[in-house]
Amino acid sequence: MPPPEPMPGYGQLLRRGYGSLAAAVRGCGDCGWELSRRTWAENAHLGWGEVLLCGLCALAWTALRRAAARRLFRPFGEWCNLQPKDAAKMPESAWKLLFYTLSWSYGIYLLFFTDYPFFYDPPSVFYGWKKGMDVPTDIAIAYLLQCSFYGHSIYATAYMDTWRKDSVVMLLHHVVTLTLIAFSYAFRYHNVGILVLFLHDVNDVQLEFTKLNVYFKHRGGVYHRLNDVISNIGCLTFSVSWFWFRLYWFPLKVLYATCYSSLQSVPNIPFYFFFNALLLILTLMNIYWFLYIVLFVAKVLMGQMQEVNDVREYDVEDSKKTTTVKKKEAGLQLPSALKEGMHLKNGLVKDKRL
Repeated sequence: MPPPEPMPGYGQLLRRGYGSLAAAVRGCGDCGWELSRRTWAENAHLGWGEVLLCGLCALAWTALRRAAARRLFRPFGEWCNLQPKDAAKMPESAWKLLFYTLSWSYGIYLLFFTDYPFFYDPPSVFYGWKKGMDVPTDIAIAYLLQCSFYGHSIYATAYMDTWRKDSVVMLLHHVVTLTLIAFSYAFRYHNVGILVLFLHDVNDVQLEFTKLNVYFKHRGGVYHRLNDVISNIGCLTFSVSWFWFRLYWFPLKVLYATCYSSLQSVPNIPFYFFFNALLLILTLMNIYWFLYIVLFVAKVLMGQMQEVNDVREYDVEDSKKTTTVKKKEAGLQLPSALKEGMHLKNGLVKDKRL
């Protein structure tokens, strides 16, 4: 096995990545549907039993989330006497924090407490690649958990989560991620898949933890400074880690390996353009969400925002416009649907059903 390569810079990534992609395009004289169909038939290994198991696990995630929200998260929110709008959104963040903490912790175990060298030597994800090679059990478990969860997340974003300004992009993200997970498993690119998941899950842990502290800083009619301080620190670390993990390490470790190193280890690697196109789309979405982070920081610096809030939320924006009206209506009875945690958009309750 070659010694680990030093991590490249952005310039080297652009030069070598673009050069490899351009050379691959020039050398692909018969690219098209027929070649894709033949490549899939010859190299993909994905059984119907595995697809069925993943689907059943996705249904199990959905049932488990409903049960956890009904039996655990909502009663806990009521016990803490959260504000109504925070109580409605708290179960979603609590559920996501629980899963992403589990998944990221397992990713840490795989990358730092086993013999896999993928984090320190990303090109090694393609060393010894063979079509139909066995997937190690520990990596297969991670793939089952993640693939089924993102299958569940497509349904949850549309029918269970609070609808936000970026929900359409979030749906696209889940579809792209699910496709990447399923196809990387079928083509046995699972090594690079573990690295991709690890570099993304950490930000979800920080985001949901910060949002929970935002929800809990006003409870029981009392302001809790500790939660406010934690949410401010969480916002800062989230902003820095988003850039570091998704816009620095992700392109320089993953995109460099998939665009350039893959062809050095496996010439004519199957579905080269397909996987790199999806990873580039994922990069563009990471940049899109980073603009929300920049927008938030800009609003704080210009004094337009006095406390940490999710700038993607419709009700956060509307609350600023209707503060006076809400004070007058403070004595009105809350709609029962809001108490049950239904969707919020533009201050209206949305009961979304499949």
